[in-house]
Amino acid sequence: MGIVNVTPDSFSDGGSHITADAALRHCERLLDEGADILDIGGESTRPGSPAVALEDELARVLPVVREALRLGVPVSVDTYKPEVMRAVLDLGADIVNDVWALRRPGAREVVAAHPSCGICLMHMHRDPQTMQSLPMAADADVVAVVRDFLARETATLVALGIDVARIAIDPGIGFGKSVAQNFALLERQRELLAPGRPLLAGWSRKSSLGTVTGIETAARRMVPSVAAALMAVERGASIVRVHDVRDTVAALAVWRAATAIATSTAANAAAGVGAGATSRPLASPISPPTVAPAVAAAVVAEPAARPAPHQDPRKGSHA
Repeated sequence: MGIVNVTPDSFSDGGSHITADAALRHCERLLDEGADILDIGGESTRPGSPAVALEDELARVLPVVREALRLGVPVSVDTYKPEVMRAVLDLGADIVNDVWALRRPGAREVVAAHPSCGICLMHMHRDPQTMQSLPMAADADVVAVVRDFLARETATLVALGIDVARIAIDPGIGFGKSVAQNFALLERQRELLAPGRPLLAGWSRKSSLGTVTGIETAARRMVPSVAAALMAVERGASIVRVHDVRDTVAALAVWRAATAIATSTAANAAAGVGAGATSRPLASPISPPTVAPAVAAAVVAEPAARPAPHQDPRKGSHA
């Protein structure tokens, strides 16, 4: 999942893609680098960031979403405002990615009224203005807190008639957690996994990576970001939300190849194939999750066939 921040103040690349033309060029670049999903946001959720007026967020996001939908991959919109959700889903956006986990009044009703959209529920302690100044208690079992929250919010949606296959979950790295708690969520990530619910990992350029590496500038945290993405995938993440798509895709290709060979070797051993026998490596060590099509484009699986970058699958011409 490639990140497209149409914002002036995002922690890593704020202001880089603030115009619709610049944002669309960035979308095209991310697809060229191998992104399977585009995640477009018009409001920064960095610690202490101010809320953006509804009119401003719509003005930033709608032109980009409208054009990105012509590029032939699922489009996710990072928003917590029901009015923005409704507007982008009416345009045809595929996924709502909400840091508030649809807890804002009216949000659940919007996604319930759009039965084909995917949903990503994220855990956040408090809100962007206070989450780091008043973080989760140091002695809290962060994995249990996050797991229970995501299970509860998922159950709430299911009770409203929303198919669980539409829902992905995000532990919310950096959203009201300490550095130690963020890494506990990575180390114990498998405890968060639930059948039919893909897990999205969002470690890219986060401040916790800067703390442990000493890299103060967010844009220079590509290497630790890729390392965290690989660890997240190894621990069961289906989607990784990243800024540095090309480097992440390359690292995942190596991981996938090594895992496929190891899996094939183990299968041969179990079947009693001799050491001198020739084996055929598996095409992919893991399969895409069985979820709504909008959520199922998992980065870690072998890329599915899709239109060439910038080609509109509905019109057969380049956008």
